[in-house]
Amino acid sequence: MCMNRYESAKAIYADLGIDTEKVLVKLATLPVSLHCWQGDDVRGFDHDGPLTGGIQTTGNYMGRARTPDELIADMEMVMSLCPGAKKINVHACYAIFEDGKFVDRDKLEPKHFQRWIDLAKKYKVGIDFNPTFFSHPMVKDGLTLSSPDEKTRKFWIEHGKACVRISEEMAKQTGYPCVMNIWTGDGFKDIPADRLGPRQRYKDSIEQFLAIPFDKNLVKPCVESKVFGIGVEAYTVGSAEFALSFAAMHDGCLPLMDNGHYHPTEVVSDKIPALLAFFPEIALHITRPIRWDSDHVVLFDDETKEMAKEIVRCDALDRVYMALDYFDASINRIGAWTVGFRSWQKALLSAMLTPNAMLKDLQDQNKMSELMIAQEMVKTLPFGDIWNEYCTRNNVPSDLELFAKIDAYEKDVLAKRV
Repeated sequence: MCMNRYESAKAIYADLGIDTEKVLVKLATLPVSLHCWQGDDVRGFDHDGPLTGGIQTTGNYMGRARTPDELIADMEMVMSLCPGAKKINVHACYAIFEDGKFVDRDKLEPKHFQRWIDLAKKYKVGIDFNPTFFSHPMVKDGLTLSSPDEKTRKFWIEHGKACVRISEEMAKQTGYPCVMNIWTGDGFKDIPADRLGPRQRYKDSIEQFLAIPFDKNLVKPCVESKVFGIGVEAYTVGSAEFALSFAAMHDGCLPLMDNGHYHPTEVVSDKIPALLAFFPEIALHITRPIRWDSDHVVLFDDETKEMAKEIVRCDALDRVYMALDYFDASINRIGAWTVGFRSWQKALLSAMLTPNAMLKDLQDQNKMSELMIAQEMVKTLPFGDIWNEYCTRNNVPSDLELFAKIDAYEKDVLAKRV
């Protein structure tokens, strides 16, 4: 890029007390977890059936990854287009059976994820992991860990135990803590006769598999809530109140907020500082809901920016585990992955370039008119010049160059997947 534009922007931010050089260095160290399931529409490799469990991927764009080799190649392409530090996020249904010997989810072992571990080691990054409590014949009447059928519940408890062991091995081999996220789509389509019973069984199930020995410095278990899902519109077992209460009552367990998993009038940006007042660490799944948890590609929009602002304002960059979670099959999947990752990076950069101390001081002095004017002024600062410099320093394409790279990959690779 033209250096005089960056230098000019750097001087403007310096007048506000912001050192853009320090910001660019810091931003490049903040890991964001890149989710494998954007590349194949949450299909996975351990079953041939449809995606079920209250979630849905829409669209049928060309080039879906069909094999581990294709999915890993696509992820590597995305990583080459995205600046900054990364982690890899894997669901249990992405087990790779190298020896051709299939095992069910209750019998999974670290060896079934060694390809993923090796990929992380290749890039010197960590891995996050997710038990897969959906898209499986042992989901009985829409229930897993909360099922009244003990055979069903036992199967999923054993799956949870297996995932704890896998997560610990991932952390040992990569040298980074593994965030293990617990989410189920358990619930009912219509009004239930018993709301407490399923939640008591859910609580007991999670407690059982988190009771096995593991190093809490290596494995960071999280409980993720959801307001509703397709086919479970009336009642979700793992509600926000349940997830927060469980995390608060169990040492070493973190709350995980997905910003698509709340009522439309709720915003996670407001919830972040509320949770940071009580929890030493929290976790996020970052998406973009449109009217419901539709898992649209993350954009550099208002709520995305506000979420990043709250993490930065609360001085919590080392207390929040950040992961992407969306899946759009209606557009080029590489483009979806890349834009989402880069948009969250932009949000973090924008937040770090905001004179938060000055704005807070105005609020504390009740100078609300001046605060309003200052907040509006910040919106037109030359953020784009700093972003372009960040991309240049990280050897990734600028926004103007991005589509050409993705289009070439589509023509050379994706279009040949028939």
